[in-house]
Amino acid sequence: MSIAFATSPRSTLGIEWELALVDRNTRALSCVAPRILSDLRSQYPSNAFPHLASELLENTVELVTAPHARVCDATADLRTLAGAVQTVAADHGATLIGSGSHPFSRWEEQTVTPSERYDRFIERYRWWGRNMLIWGVHVHIGVDRKDRVVPLMHALLAHLPHLLALSASSPLWAGEATGYASNRTLMFQQLSTAGLPWDFDEWCDVERVLADLAKTSIIAEPTEARWDIRPAPRWGTIEVRACDGASTLAEIGALAALAQCMTEHFQTLLDRGESLPRLQPWFVRENKWRAARYGLDAHIIVDRHGSEMPLRAHLSELVAALTPIAHRLGCAAELADVTRVLRSGSSAERQLAVFEAHGRGPEALRAVVDSLIGEFEHGLAL
Repeated sequence: MSIAFATSPRSTLGIEWELALVDRNTRALSCVAPRILSDLRSQYPSNAFPHLASELLENTVELVTAPHARVCDATADLRTLAGAVQTVAADHGATLIGSGSHPFSRWEEQTVTPSERYDRFIERYRWWGRNMLIWGVHVHIGVDRKDRVVPLMHALLAHLPHLLALSASSPLWAGEATGYASNRTLMFQQLSTAGLPWDFDEWCDVERVLADLAKTSIIAEPTEARWDIRPAPRWGTIEVRACDGASTLAEIGALAALAQCMTEHFQTLLDRGESLPRLQPWFVRENKWRAARYGLDAHIIVDRHGSEMPLRAHLSELVAALTPIAHRLGCAAELADVTRVLRSGSSAERQLAVFEAHGRGPEALRAVVDSLIGEFEHGLAL
């Protein structure tokens, strides 16, 4: 099966931000997305950019930016969309949080968005499908030639723990501290087509795998291959999908800047005829697990020889190396926010600190939601 890869300006980006709706009184998840989206549909139609979209569950709104050359322009789209949703959500007794999971709401209380695609998803995955009470961030980065997609995927997979740990925001699940910075990561990979991609060598391998998946009815179309790093042929991009839901606009800008700068750096190396980093798949898998388990405190494998290094230190070195590229791309301020997160702690660390400070009981869980609401609102106001 030959798959056309669209033309996309190099290192442009688009961002998708999944946000959870919570009841203003109970702080539990609120399934009012259909009403909110109905109110906003004429203002932000789905056939235009930027736009708002539904997701699997009716407690979720997805914000989708237009393609942009600069991170700040993409985050400006998100600010506008989030503000519009926040205003209408208030009319329905709800507000927004950004997180990889909700601290205490349960899947049994949620409703699925009516859709042929989602009906097929639930029919296939049943209990695990209904348990996908998770939110993430997806960043699309423009690639100018499809023969670069596979080497770029491998290079980004070698840096997947950096993005995952930086975004980690799902330490609490159904009222419990899980011991994982990103419990969302472990939940999501229960799906048969989710998680790490296969160890491709070239573009024809991607085409062959997608053809096999379609032939055997594992997927109905390519976007149902829900890999952590995947090609998006329709847009001519590589899509980074490994991140938890971002709690603040500044954090999503930091993630987008890191993804954009890394991809541009790797494309520059290809321009020079240089090879890109590629770890053994067993190292990639272990690094992903370590980042999900320990977050920014993980020690990761950094080369094919099995050398290890604290993730915080390696991420600091990476930011320093990418800073000249960030200046060229106009995202130096956003990339610098990576260092700020290293100092202040990830959302997972902040959530656990609130949980501990309030005694780890039901009121502590509510306090975590309060803190997420406050962070989200403060981030939009800056």
